[in-house]
Amino acid sequence: MGKNSYLAMRRDHEMESSLFASDFQDLTIAAKKLANHAIKLGGLGFGTTFLEWIAAFAAIYLLILDRTNWKTNILTGLLIPYIFFTLPSILFNLLRGDVGKWIAFVGVILRLFFPKRFPDWLEMPGALILLIVVAPSLFASTVRNDWIGVAICLVIACYLLQEHIRASGGFRNSFTQAHGISNTVGIILLFVYPAWALLTDLL
Repeated sequence: MGKNSYLAMRRDHEMESSLFASDFQDLTIAAKKLANHAIKLGGLGFGTTFLEWIAAFAAIYLLILDRTNWKTNILTGLLIPYIFFTLPSILFNLLRGDVGKWIAFVGVILRLFFPKRFPDWLEMPGALILLIVVAPSLFASTVRNDWIGVAICLVIACYLLQEHIRASGGFRNSFTQAHGISNTVGIILLFVYPAWALLTDLL
């Protein structure tokens, strides 16, 4: 009788040990999966942020090119909403705060009272600062951080590329002309962020 109860207790103890080992193994597998998913998502997030910086600076680079001697026939005014939607959050929040308000205030005062001292090349940056400062929260928060803003950036990039190819006289000329290459590279960089952001949204 005592021997049977000892065997039963031993069997129960072995079953509990095997169940504990099985649960521990399941917990280990779940932790590994969680870590892998966190690493993947972190990598995607880092990639998106990095490409956002590249896209914003590519648009600023194209704006600078257009304001120098390398003028193009493309509608560079579309770069302003593109920069608005792709400007990294650190810079966007800085310009949306008091810093941006003071810059916009000084720009408006210069434009109103000293128009001759207000250079033409400051028109676009001034418009960008004003857009960032006065944009309603629907655009500054909701649309900007949503797939709609990304889709708008992709449409702008597509339009600018086809306009640039048309102005260059064909796809081949856009890569062979002296001024065409720099503009083409800049416009192609505009595609990187929205394409990646849409891909990560779908995943």
